[in-house]
Amino acid sequence: MRYHIGDLDQQKLLDLYAAMLKPRMIEEKMLVLLRQGKISKWFSGIGQEAISVGVTHALKAEEYILPMHRNLGVFTSRNIPLHRLFAQWQGKQSGFTQGRDRSFHFGTQEYKIVGMISHLGPQLGVANGIALANMLKRNKQVTAVFTGEGATSEGDFHEALNVASVWSLPVLFCIENNGYGLSTPTNEQYNCENLADRARGYGMESRIIDGNNILEVYSKVDELCRTIRKRPRPILLEFKTFRMRGHEEASGTKYVPEKLMKKWAKKDPITNYESFLLDENLIAKDEIEALKERISEEINENLQMAFDEPAISSTESKELSEVYQDFKFKEVKNSGEINNIRFVDAISEGLEQSMYRHNELVLMGQDIADYGGVFKITEGFTSKFGKSRVRNTPICESVIVSAAMGLSINGMKAVVEMQFADFVSSGFNPIVNYLAKVHYRWNEKADVVIRMPCGGGVGAGPFHSQTNEAWFTKVPGLKVVYPAFPYDAKGLLNTAINDPNPVLFFEHKGLYRSVYGDVPSDYYTLPLGKASLVKEGEAVSIVSYGAGVHWALEVLEKYPEIEADLLDLCTLQPLDADAVYTSVRKTGKLIILQEDTLFGGIASDISAMVMENCFEHLDAPVRRVGSLETPVPFAKELEENYLPKKRFETALLELYNY
Repeated sequence: MRYHIGDLDQQKLLDLYAAMLKPRMIEEKMLVLLRQGKISKWFSGIGQEAISVGVTHALKAEEYILPMHRNLGVFTSRNIPLHRLFAQWQGKQSGFTQGRDRSFHFGTQEYKIVGMISHLGPQLGVANGIALANMLKRNKQVTAVFTGEGATSEGDFHEALNVASVWSLPVLFCIENNGYGLSTPTNEQYNCENLADRARGYGMESRIIDGNNILEVYSKVDELCRTIRKRPRPILLEFKTFRMRGHEEASGTKYVPEKLMKKWAKKDPITNYESFLLDENLIAKDEIEALKERISEEINENLQMAFDEPAISSTESKELSEVYQDFKFKEVKNSGEINNIRFVDAISEGLEQSMYRHNELVLMGQDIADYGGVFKITEGFTSKFGKSRVRNTPICESVIVSAAMGLSINGMKAVVEMQFADFVSSGFNPIVNYLAKVHYRWNEKADVVIRMPCGGGVGAGPFHSQTNEAWFTKVPGLKVVYPAFPYDAKGLLNTAINDPNPVLFFEHKGLYRSVYGDVPSDYYTLPLGKASLVKEGEAVSIVSYGAGVHWALEVLEKYPEIEADLLDLCTLQPLDADAVYTSVRKTGKLIILQEDTLFGGIASDISAMVMENCFEHLDAPVRRVGSLETPVPFAKELEENYLPKKRFETALLELYNY
């Protein structure tokens, strides 16, 4: 292996050696502890240390880096206290996830590291969001994100490269091509000679780097970082290397030909570099031994600290309290003139006033810039806020949701418009596995609102009519808002944007231009988790949300003798259960109306909650009404039959007369 010193001084050469040696020695110790049963799992990066160390040393301390599970050298190069790493791997309190996640599945703002999730791909989009924030702040910083050659087959990889290129984001996409995705060799993973060649298709630069040569890694990445800071753009780096251990230790390496193992063993990044330093008289053998002794002592001292820490314990209330970031609602009372406006106008007005209120707020979505979005909610926004903050996106929901997470990590806010709520399925993974879990896992906020134009009754068919709130009310860590009136829509949207937790904000398309209401022209907020009593009565409790509230009002107009409590939930997560219980205890009868198909919907949960908490107050069985168990049909007659409005009328009369 050839090493080119270039203009590196002796101290830098020795620092790089020590920086590689530390993670290698930690790993060797961890393999012993694994066999002793003192840690549960280990993903080895032995043989790949030069990449982690070289890239991290090329970045500035304030620049974010997003590693994988084979990048221990990133964490040690950022000088994270070893006892905290060891505590993390043992599931102890002083670990970064307090026992809630394992290995390298964590981040730390203190050291500007954002760890992976097991789904791999989303972190590429997160890096895009972090880089976008850097670009908007004009701070001339680089973001580096790691992935393996296996994960380059995921759709998120292609989406991330495409968006980074279109937006000229200052990102280094670092592929560690180590020959195998678990046991699957590269010839079964992709059909091109080099993964770096893919960059050409995205209109971006690429480099192939010897991932076992620490000086080549450091020098080339350092040079590229300097140019990116001056001229922001993404670059794809393919590091050729090899994994000398199993994907994780339990999987072994029997699938690797012995000849190949021997070939790469000769390319070990540490032994080769050590020989080079000795040959060049840059270090002496006794200095190496002294260095190893110091590192060994540091490892053992910090291990003992982690071992001495008691096993983690917690309480039910503590665990529940840390799913969401604390948010103290600040009421901004409505003032000024009142205008009678449409639902769609209330959404647009709230969004615009929030943009003025939060300079760090960025809007992203398909066609939302000059076109104003398919529902014209952001029409005229680019002239007021510019295209840097009102951003058209390519059609790639997954990476845009991940980018919103990255914006949040880097101190900004994001509102993502799903063109139709149906399309959220393409961005489902980062919502339920990244945004929802990030605070519970490592105490990081996800300051993201996802706007969800939804609902049927407009003849839009199976792919533009779903009301899929139940996909998300099930997931701890998400908040779900679903207003029925313009006043609530504006106030709740403003609060959702203020809230540092991820919010799915459902907006029924059928209400956009058909429902009017009195709305203050000025900015105001309404609390999440508080239902609204639309009508009061003693005979029966009707609980609904969205378009269902209006259907219930229409039916009640037909039957003025039915004096009902009509409760508009407004927010589905958190749910105002007390308001439901209060009403049921008064009336003794409950009917729940949802537009979603019945099975597995929120009506089922509310019914169960009432049965558990108000059973002795019930004078009749709880009734649930929802749409047919079919996809949403297109033809008007079929859609009317699908939707629950007529069935609700029948069920309400039956319950009233029970």
